[in-house]
Amino acid sequence: MQNYSPHTQTPQSTDAQSPLSEPIPDLSNLELSPNAHKTLWLAAIVAAICGGLYGYDTGIVSGALLLITRDFHLSSFYQEMVASAILAGAVMGSFITGWMSERFGRRNSVMIVTAVFVLGAMACALAPDVYALIAARVFLGLAVGGSTQVVPMYISELAPAKKRGHMVTMFNIAIGVGIFTANVIGFAARDAWGWRPMVAIAAIPALVVFISMFFLPKSPRWAAENESLDSAIEQLRRIRTTRREIRKEIKRIQITANEDADPDDIGWRGLMQPWVRPALVAALGVAFFTQAGVLEMMIYYAPTFLSDAGFGNSAALLASIGISIVYLVMTVLGSNIVDRIGRRRLVLVMGPGSVLSLIGLGIMFLVHPDKGSIGSWMIIIFMLLFMVFNAGGIQVVGWLLGAEMFPLSMRGNATSLHSAMLWGSDLLVTSTALTLVSTITLGGTMWFYAGVNLASVLFIYFFVPETRGASLEDIEDALREGRFRPTRECAAIVEEEED
Repeated sequence: MQNYSPHTQTPQSTDAQSPLSEPIPDLSNLELSPNAHKTLWLAAIVAAICGGLYGYDTGIVSGALLLITRDFHLSSFYQEMVASAILAGAVMGSFITGWMSERFGRRNSVMIVTAVFVLGAMACALAPDVYALIAARVFLGLAVGGSTQVVPMYISELAPAKKRGHMVTMFNIAIGVGIFTANVIGFAARDAWGWRPMVAIAAIPALVVFISMFFLPKSPRWAAENESLDSAIEQLRRIRTTRREIRKEIKRIQITANEDADPDDIGWRGLMQPWVRPALVAALGVAFFTQAGVLEMMIYYAPTFLSDAGFGNSAALLASIGISIVYLVMTVLGSNIVDRIGRRRLVLVMGPGSVLSLIGLGIMFLVHPDKGSIGSWMIIIFMLLFMVFNAGGIQVVGWLLGAEMFPLSMRGNATSLHSAMLWGSDLLVTSTALTLVSTITLGGTMWFYAGVNLASVLFIYFFVPETRGASLEDIEDALREGRFRPTRECAAIVEEEED
């Protein structure tokens, strides 16, 4: 066997079925990148900016909706349509990008998604009427859904096991940055700019990501499966600091992929296999509760709810900024501790706080305190407390679990289904929010969603195991061996290796 270098291809195997049937090259002469650590983090950060685009494009409607309603004379029905149109597109985008990420690769799919972000933002800004605006937000939603499918998966396939939780949840942090930015602009620039420039400005960071992705590595796992082991090694050479890490990772990728050689374990058919079912139930269940727990509704409609409760427009928008700050701070904290505390334990600790906060919020809305009274400020306090517990708990792990739980041979299809569940549940909540409020009152709506948050805690307890410290291949092994199950002690499915 020839010695490997990044510029010399190893002899190809005569087995043409899969690049993963090639022998592992000799890595003794492999030249490592001196900037591997920086490249890894740069790739994660740049890709995560798509989360910021999602946060901004969904969050800007919170402040812009008041202006759009005034310009287009919208009823509550059309307000719901404008807010939820992006979510309908997100469901479609999840499935389309799932196919693209398998066919063209994770990196190329991120580039396509950012191009749609640019075009969608401009189309929204130029919409002449409400119908064109709804259509443009559906198109923009293709990018929003696509980003949530491919970006967490791309980062999870780049990241080492012990850093995967922190790196993937940078996507959540970016969402928080986007929401915060949207709320600040919605408050500070709504009169000077109007809603059209507020929407259009999102095209700038999207263009930056599009250009940057040309210079970043492909997913090593996708490269191994679709190109060659040499290609996978070349990608790992750019983001790993030792040959030992690369050799170990390539070996695990090859072993696990060879176990997936059965056609029944590939794609949509693979997701129907009984051994995959525990991951499917866990990931899709968490996806549903991540969005059905009313956080997105708080982001979209907080100014509307607070205005109805007697707050002026400026006070309502300022409260939205406070909500977005809490969201950002808690996702940063959650991202930094999720690899130490664990995914499962984090939600079980924070979830009950979400329930109690919504119960308190429901009581305050039911009492309908006078403007400026202590009770009216308790509404703000309970909203902020809900954001503390929800954003610091299930929001941290909701995107992460779908990116790490599924085997490579079906990961693209599985993550598209996971993303579609996220957006489908979000669409259900957002499109029915104002109708539900008019039917059972705002206080009753908060109590209803307190029950949903309680159900999410119970679901995590009974169905979601701890994946802290496990490589993607370790998680697949646990599925195949029947070890993918939760424990009362929140023990990880594999023991973490010492450095």
